[in-house]
Amino acid sequence: MSMSAKPNPPAKGAAGLYTIIAIKLGKGVLLSAVALGIFSLAGHDLDKDFDEFLRWVKLDPEKQFFVELGERLEKITPTNLRWVASGTFLYGGMLFVESVGLMFRSWWAGWMAIGETAFFLPFEVYELLRRFSVTVLLIFFVNVAMVWYLVRNRPRLFHHG
Repeated sequence: MSMSAKPNPPAKGAAGLYTIIAIKLGKGVLLSAVALGIFSLAGHDLDKDFDEFLRWVKLDPEKQFFVELGERLEKITPTNLRWVASGTFLYGGMLFVESVGLMFRSWWAGWMAIGETAFFLPFEVYELLRRFSVTVLLIFFVNVAMVWYLVRNRPRLFHHG
């Protein structure tokens, strides 16, 4: 190596991007599992299953809270469950697609992640104003950090097509 040739500087890491990919992928797996669980409940008598569950964990199903919850479960139809499961499954699938796009650093995945994450910020602010929750506050700050990171580093992180 001659003295005039300079070594290439090391490429900047993308630990933030890998963290975002892991979060999105984890949410996709979790939502898909929840959707499959909801699909499996569509043909069941939810009120009866709920009563059996309460007795199994040794809780009194006659307590007012559980009675009211059981009454709400009676109103849920198999069609409603299938709609909720389908929406949950579609959102989980969207997170999988987004994660794969982020892994390949596709320009569209960057915009998709920014838009999908920013979409929920107003709902989180509303929930915080309505009833403060440390959990919602933490989720809000994580989402703000993800949007800020992706917007700020978009030119460096993604292939522009």
